[in-house]
Amino acid sequence: METLSLLLNGLSIAIQPANLLFALVGVVLGTAVGVLPGIGPAMTVALLLPVTFKMDPAGSLIMFAGIYYGGMYGGSTTSILLNTPGESASIVTAMEGNKMARAGRGGPALATAAIGSFVAGTIATALLAIFAPWLAEVAIAFGPEDYFALMVVAFITVSATFGSSRLRGLTSLAIGLTLGIVGIDKLTGQPRLSFGVPDLLDGLEVTTVAVAMFAVGEAMAVAAQRGKEGEGTVEAIRGSLWMTAEDWRRSWKPWLRGTAFGFPIGALPAGGAEIPTFLSYAAEKRLATNPEEFGHGAIEGVAGPEAANNASAAGTLVPLLTLGIPTSATAAIMLAGFQQYNLQPGPLLFVTSADVVWGLIASLFIANVMLIVLNLPLVGLWVRLLSIPRPWLYGGILVFATVGVLAAKASLVELGVVLALGLMAYGMRRFDYPIAPVVVGMILGPMAETQLRRALQISNGDASVLVTSPISATLLAVAVLALLGPMLWARLGWSMKADED
Repeated sequence: METLSLLLNGLSIAIQPANLLFALVGVVLGTAVGVLPGIGPAMTVALLLPVTFKMDPAGSLIMFAGIYYGGMYGGSTTSILLNTPGESASIVTAMEGNKMARAGRGGPALATAAIGSFVAGTIATALLAIFAPWLAEVAIAFGPEDYFALMVVAFITVSATFGSSRLRGLTSLAIGLTLGIVGIDKLTGQPRLSFGVPDLLDGLEVTTVAVAMFAVGEAMAVAAQRGKEGEGTVEAIRGSLWMTAEDWRRSWKPWLRGTAFGFPIGALPAGGAEIPTFLSYAAEKRLATNPEEFGHGAIEGVAGPEAANNASAAGTLVPLLTLGIPTSATAAIMLAGFQQYNLQPGPLLFVTSADVVWGLIASLFIANVMLIVLNLPLVGLWVRLLSIPRPWLYGGILVFATVGVLAAKASLVELGVVLALGLMAYGMRRFDYPIAPVVVGMILGPMAETQLRRALQISNGDASVLVTSPISATLLAVAVLALLGPMLWARLGWSMKADED
């Protein structure tokens, strides 16, 4: 009952006219960037961080969450119409959705994706409201050594989740940790990695790093690929947009099963939206009464993965809000958004800023309603966005990024940092190094350092406190297993294969 009361209080905040406008702007922007290939919600939120610096925290965070949800919705449009996923989590949708579009059933494919996203998003948001306060109460029992161990788990899992190899992920993480220590050491007062530049003594702004790594780096990468990629052609939507009774019968169970895959996996530290979409597709193919349709346009192959995709978005907010641990690129940028307003996600956030948290959760229900209203009738508009020339689009992004950074901190040094980090981000993309661990390392690195120092101060410098605490020891064991387990498993598999040979 207490959760329901808090949710109703949050709803009273979310339905304020200003916050409704923020939610609407967020879902429209999110859907648009989801439709446009290569421009994800992480880049969009990063671009808006400097612009929203002096705005209302609740409204800005509601807008960011709307962008996140909208990006998950919009990614299905180009997957179905162009066979070009707007988001990586929509890759599976393209497998069956584009086949349906080519067969003249693009309308039902888009409809089941939109309705499935609505169903899954609503159920998953309700689960977020139920489980987040409980997990926050559990987290209150954590000591500084436990929080340090938890962040080590986050470092390892994020490094393993993003990128084509663990070494590349760990390298990106090391870059982020290095960026995080720039500035004056709070304990000793000594400058670190400032190179005598006064502007760097306060450290690097998270918004500057986010804009440079996601927006500027991506724009450079797209410019470098200019002329090497063929342009897609929008498939015509023939027939009715609406689903038939048979389509509804074949879709409702995949919607529920996709939700069951998406929410819990999205809430895991190494979760993400890609894994549950693949699992959902495999489950629907196994459970289908007509499995031979898969590969030729089975509607279950669109309904299930899209539901899993959107349910995972709500699941991602569980560790972000309760533990302050981001498990996706967009969540990492949202964490920067919280810190921009001096709000630290974690168990105390539900006590110190209850109105903001519950207003944010309640707004997700409203965002889901807005998205279903937008996505069904405005498919034609989203498709027209695909005709924007890429030079204009990314040129505008660079201008917006520059203005936004200068608005937050008018400094030539800041612009130089943006350019340098943008060039580095381009190089990382060029050699297949993931970007998200850089931002995660920069944000969580100083926090992990603070918790480690606090734990050592309490124990009078005895490092054994990190393994004598049951919670800390368990989390560190999980981190070691996550780092070394796959390598040992692979080596064991090779040994067994060699014995068989």
